Amino acid sequence: MIDQGLEHRSAAVTEMPDELRRDVRLLGSLLGEVIAEQGGEDLLADVERLRKAVIAARRGEVSGDEIVEMVSGWEIDRAVEIARAFTCYFHLANLAEEHYRIRSLRRRDTEDGVQRESLAHAVQELGAERVAELVRDLELHPVLTAHPTEARRRAVATAIQRVSHQLTEYDAPERGASERAESRRRLLEEIDLLWRTAQLRNTRLDPLDEVRTAMAAFDETLFRVVPQVYRSLDAALHDSVGEPLARPFIRFGSWIGGDRDGNPNVTAKVTREAIQIQAEHVLTALENACLRIGRTLTASAQFAPASPELRAALAAAVDHHPDLVSELATRSPREPHRQWLLFVAARVAATRSRDLDLAYRGPAELLADLRLAQDSLAKTAVRQAYGELQHLIWQVETFGFHLAELEVRQHSQVHAAALEEIRAGGELSERTEEVLATIRVIAWIQDRFGVEACSRYVVSFTRSADDVAAVHELVSHALGARPLALDVVPLFESGEDLVNSPRVLTGMLDIPQVQQRLADTGRRMEIMLGYSDSAKELGPAAATLRLYEAQEQLTAWAAAHDVKLRMFHGRGGALGRGGGPANRAVLAQAPGSVAGRFKVTEQGEVIFARYAHMAIARRHLEQVANAVLLASSPAVGARTAA
Repeated sequence: MIDQGLEHRSAAVTEMPDELRRDVRLLGSLLGEVIAEQGGEDLLADVERLRKAVIAARRGEVSGDEIVEMVSGWEIDRAVEIARAFTCYFHLANLAEEHYRIRSLRRRDTEDGVQRESLAHAVQELGAERVAELVRDLELHPVLTAHPTEARRRAVATAIQRVSHQLTEYDAPERGASERAESRRRLLEEIDLLWRTAQLRNTRLDPLDEVRTAMAAFDETLFRVVPQVYRSLDAALHDSVGEPLARPFIRFGSWIGGDRDGNPNVTAKVTREAIQIQAEHVLTALENACLRIGRTLTASAQFAPASPELRAALAAAVDHHPDLVSELATRSPREPHRQWLLFVAARVAATRSRDLDLAYRGPAELLADLRLAQDSLAKTAVRQAYGELQHLIWQVETFGFHLAELEVRQHSQVHAAALEEIRAGGELSERTEEVLATIRVIAWIQDRFGVEACSRYVVSFTRSADDVAAVHELVSHALGARPLALDVVPLFESGEDLVNSPRVLTGMLDIPQVQQRLADTGRRMEIMLGYSDSAKELGPAAATLRLYEAQEQLTAWAAAHDVKLRMFHGRGGALGRGGGPANRAVLAQAPGSVAGRFKVTEQGEVIFARYAHMAIARRHLEQVANAVLLASSPAVGARTAA
């Protein structure tokens, strides 16, 4: 595993592609050096002895009892060190596999023309005109969820990312011998740090730790990859320079810090802090992007004059913030667009620090300022108008000031018990007070960040429309007459619940608050389908059939009641919990059930597998978007169903 003995691994390893085997050997060899340096040759020897014994056991040459006897003979400290060695190795082996996949994707992108399951492939299949029509209503909504076994320390995740960066540097074909030697030294240094980084936390993981861990995926990947996906679609729709045809269709959601079903540690206070953490990360990212674009937008007024509207906006900025704008003008003379973008960056920074004199009240104001610069540039510098500045506009449209819509989930029985207490008129329990506090936090989030930041309340174990009505009644107890924009989402999990789901939706149509939300949203409604519990109850095959039949019935119900129904798929990461390739799952849905809208959970156990690297994240999002487009086309949907 870790030294040159890698060359003698099992037949399964010899079947690896040469590139993958080379990287596994390199990383394993470097880890071996680190272990020998820090733990001694005897530790490395014990690691190798266990590795070879496991290989021999797979071949039938050694029994499991012999391995157990070997392991039980070690002192506990030695066993921990060996376990740590294998943990580091598996991190590195997974990293090598990730790099091999990335190289394969890049080769297919350059050698095979249009990649299958890409946005360009969807345009090729359906035609640019048809895709342009579908994109108008296209919605791809991944929802990040927590998973205790995958809530790895951020320190470990970032250490792996640094190793990944150095492996990329080492692999660069144009590097000379001295540069390659330096890359190897840096690789060894980063692997040494990974070995020395504690894999486990000293304190118990809490929901806010899970929120911060998920932020690593946003900081490293999601913020930057989203405009690349939109650009891929736009490039496939037309090859001219000008206003993009692609519109932002990805919206992220999160249950991390909002899902309290069975988790008493997720409180109203945690939910409030979770959205604040998200806001801090997205506002920081937007500020940095504004600064970066502003500093590089050095087009002179001689060659890209400001529009009358932009000149007027700059003049107004001088009136309200003379010192700031004067400083920017001194640093960027005769560069009006640069001045404006740097002024916008200052306003985003003020939004983050809550400087109300300069802060934006919401993302719509920021978008208006960015489009002011874009419209001005479009008159004389089209490429500047629709280049990096367009990427920033897409990022604001996708993430807003809240990053991801925070969703609340709670069990229907908790609501029923709370209402029973409230109706009885006595002293309320701590749990009931917490239910009411959660609703008040939702209202606070909407006031602070807008309705789109938190407006969905998922009810686990929904058996009847009364379970939905209960949430609305609790809202009235928590907020009085104050209105709250809230979509109460029934979650159908068991086989029986899936069968009864159309009846429940029919009952929901009689609830006044549901009627009002349908009127406010253009008759849009969301329901959630649970994959994990149905698979446990019925078995994977029977559950898949039951889910398919339920989607057929729900699609027919929506058509009969003039409702635009979005089905939220609660798929697990593992196959037994409904997991598997998301794009294939989309194409396997009942005809008509997708209709340009697909929402799915991204379980914590697969978040880093899908979103830790730009190329893999982009490929994943394009595959799912491709499938949604194809499944939403009647001809392709009928072909898939057949």
